[in-house]
Amino acid sequence: MDDVVDALDAAAGTTCLVGAGGKKTTLYALANRLDRAVLTATVRIPIFDREVAAVRVTRDPIAVLETFDGSRSAFPLGLVPERERDDRYLGYEPAAVDDIAAAHDGPVLVKADGARTRLLKAPNEREPQVPPGADRVVPVASVDAVGEPLSTDVVHRPERVVSITGADPGDEITPELVGRVLAHDLGGLKGVPMDATAIPLVNAVDDDADEAVAREIAAVVHERADVPKVVLARMIDGEVVDVVR
Repeated sequence: MDDVVDALDAAAGTTCLVGAGGKKTTLYALANRLDRAVLTATVRIPIFDREVAAVRVTRDPIAVLETFDGSRSAFPLGLVPERERDDRYLGYEPAAVDDIAAAHDGPVLVKADGARTRLLKAPNEREPQVPPGADRVVPVASVDAVGEPLSTDVVHRPERVVSITGADPGDEITPELVGRVLAHDLGGLKGVPMDATAIPLVNAVDDDADEAVAREIAAVVHERADVPKVVLARMIDGEVVDVVR
């Protein structure tokens, strides 16, 4: 089975996580498997000090990189501009993350979207905040959304999902619906730079039943979008279940 780094082609360059239902766990899994990874954000991110070797709160991340201990034990390194309150940091402007990537000689991982712990989302007009120089974007959705109602308890910005899919509020979420959201230019593929690769990830594939649902979602994504693969994963354990090409 592919490692998550190989499955997401994340060994080098800038990898951005968007969507809902597993962004942070995927970022942390990648950070701890990569050599000299920097973990940062363009949106708010919960305090993640325990997930990395060090965090530097700075408005001048380039200066930090220039003077930072370059030993492997010093990474993964978290870079954020400000601690907003006790439980979260703010993120940098997208252009600043491109500057970080240009100054750093290792992979850069970016939380580029928020979802308030929901399982599925479609972005509003200000989302996601993907740096223009991103090499890949990973739209995430959780298989656990399937079978639940299309409501604010499960979906972040359900009105946007309604808008791009034609579903009605309260409808049961189906694999078809999740796949359509992930594959839509105003859903999971919104804001992907022209030269970047999109690799959707279906998370929370915990058993055979979940895998069957995830494969249905992947089939819909491939029918509707030109993506090289869809990754099925159980990111709470940092495990890839399969890669559907």
